[in-house]
Amino acid sequence: MLIVQKFGGTSLAGEERIRQAAQWVTQVAKRGSRVVAVVSAQGTTTDDLIKQAISLNPRVSAREMDAYLATGEQISAGLLSMAIQAMGYPVISLTGWQAGIFTDHTHGNAVILGLDNNRVVTELDQGKIVVVTGFQGINAAGDITTLGRGGSDTTAVALAGCLGADLCQIYTDVAGVYDKDPHLYPDAVKFDWVSYEKMRRLIAGGAQVLHDRSVELAQKFGLSLEVLSSFTGQPGTIVCGET
Repeated sequence: MLIVQKFGGTSLAGEERIRQAAQWVTQVAKRGSRVVAVVSAQGTTTDDLIKQAISLNPRVSAREMDAYLATGEQISAGLLSMAIQAMGYPVISLTGWQAGIFTDHTHGNAVILGLDNNRVVTELDQGKIVVVTGFQGINAAGDITTLGRGGSDTTAVALAGCLGADLCQIYTDVAGVYDKDPHLYPDAVKFDWVSYEKMRRLIAGGAQVLHDRSVELAQKFGLSLEVLSSFTGQPGTIVCGET
């Protein structure tokens, strides 16, 4: 069994949360499944990096911004891999381009065109947990590209679909998908499952728990997504087809 797990910025904000994410990853490995973890930059790292870049050069080129912003996810991948390694599990971190994620040339909002998953498969076959930087890839010119806001969701789904994963879990700061923002409305109701179509309507209405492009990809692959809390690990919401 192969499971892809994606951890958002809030799920990796600080040492304790990184250790908790490592626990979720290693629990899957302990059960005998293969696991690929996809990570976002920690907390407000991306926003902080953007502010610093703009302060130096308000007209910074999109290419240089992409090369710069990609470092946020690399830090997360390195730290999560270190935490997993400290727990006694074999692990390797890969950047988006090392994982074979190829995109178009649109810096800042690139689209994934294909995936050469040979490196990922090789590492999995060697019994390793694979940690991949989300949000980024490489174009035909060999330049780093980023996938836009929420791009790590898209990375996780693309990897899961191309690798034939059994499930893609999206760990976040809420317990699942709700009919309205649970941070603002105490009476918000959590769904046990929602269809791809309904999830896309919720996103269009302002729900930020998943990126629209990731749901579109999941539907294309017929891949089930589970949105769940990185703090509790309790069953969340399954996003899947009508049946």
